[in-house]
Amino acid sequence: MSPIILLSFLVVYFAVLLAVAHFTSKGSSDNSTFFVANRNSKWYMVAFGMIGTALSGVTFISVPGAVGASEFSYFQFVLGNAVGFIIIAYVLLPLYYRMNLTSIYTYLEERFGHTTYKTGAAIFLISRTIGSAFRLYLVAIVLQHFIFDAWNIPFVVTVVICLLLIWLYTNKGGLKTIIVTDTLQTTFLITAVILSIYFMAKGLNFGIVDTFEAVKESSYSKIFFWDDFVGSKANFWKQFLGGIFVTIAMTGLDQDLMQKNLSMGTIKEAQKNMITFTSVFVVINIFFLAVGALLYIYAEKNGIDISQLATRDYLYPEIALNHLAILPAIIFMMGLTAATFATTDSALTALTTSYCIDFLNFNKKENPNDPVLVKQRNYVHFGFSIVMLLVILVFKLINDDSVVNAIFTAASYTYGPLLGLFVVGIATKYAVKDKLVPFICVISPAILYILKTYVIEVYTPYVIGLDLIIINGFITFLLLILTSPGKASDRALSHN
Repeated sequence: MSPIILLSFLVVYFAVLLAVAHFTSKGSSDNSTFFVANRNSKWYMVAFGMIGTALSGVTFISVPGAVGASEFSYFQFVLGNAVGFIIIAYVLLPLYYRMNLTSIYTYLEERFGHTTYKTGAAIFLISRTIGSAFRLYLVAIVLQHFIFDAWNIPFVVTVVICLLLIWLYTNKGGLKTIIVTDTLQTTFLITAVILSIYFMAKGLNFGIVDTFEAVKESSYSKIFFWDDFVGSKANFWKQFLGGIFVTIAMTGLDQDLMQKNLSMGTIKEAQKNMITFTSVFVVINIFFLAVGALLYIYAEKNGIDISQLATRDYLYPEIALNHLAILPAIIFMMGLTAATFATTDSALTALTTSYCIDFLNFNKKENPNDPVLVKQRNYVHFGFSIVMLLVILVFKLINDDSVVNAIFTAASYTYGPLLGLFVVGIATKYAVKDKLVPFICVISPAILYILKTYVIEVYTPYVIGLDLIIINGFITFLLLILTSPGKASDRALSHN
């Protein structure tokens, strides 16, 4: 596949996004537009666009690639995600709407105190920056390998171009722009997945029924794994329960996806958004798994040596870009680009919102839309783009997949304390020792790491998988309760 053709597609793709940004930000680029889209977003657009945000470029290439090793066990996790989304819709969203929040971490100040509030917001900023940088880094490597290496363009230039374009189309309109661009990008993403199935089926001379039967009868289609709860990460209960709590912590307690829900006029619209989003999310993941099965079937039928690939993540791009025709290659690149930038643009906007509200106190200003504050927000938005660039370059400098993945895993540890904090806040009447909270949020992941590395993995057969966040949250919960001074005031409990 010619790199010039792929590059031409990317140029056209971003031209479309910039045009959308121009029209959506026309006449209004104030902070209310940027942070919550003036709270008049259409629930059906948000629901559809959130798919692109929830499914990163890493998901786009990793979920199909992982089918060869873990079959369809990932779908157990997806079912847990669905339950988690429903809990968010009917437990967390009503709380956020009652308090009329812009940043969801403001709840922690009302319930526990100023230090807890700042700790929760800081956890989000660190976790989301590392997580989003990690996702963009992995996809940038694919773009570098298949496109920019042809002209010896340095990796740093590739990343700068990507982040600059994202900054350009999100800077003025913020969330209002993203809701429209994410709707567009989700359309590209879903189209890419469906057409990928079509072109691979065509290459295998399969009709619709043949394709369905081939996937169903393949050795990759097993979904449920009930045995070996202790020693397997694929066990149903680990995957399902992990899916529930990962979703609650990394979606319901994460400013990124919740910011879109808070942009709607009423709680009913936000709940309709979440339920619709959940339905589409489950279905699209079935398609991702089907793509994975077909990739392996296609590779086997066409003698493609998978063992030569540096990682299974390269299987999808390898077949799409080097073994199918031009159109399927462009469609793959469309899906990968859409998934990647729908995640990154949303993250940059959420990071900017959280910092402006939680640390610069925009919500406490007499006029949050003051031109001086708008200018300050622009600086913050640009600053997070630079921070993300630096984190990606650190990943590249390390150039060791095991170390990079360890850093990403370390970031995922931090959502456990957030989970523990919100559970204490919502499910109990306990107060916390506000000044101790930052220390507890550091100690909890450290205790978990020591237990996992030096006790559980050494002395027991138990394998921790997606249940890591449950254990982490439980340790935080226990420490908060054990150090609690007693029942919280009626004022602190008034929003629960």
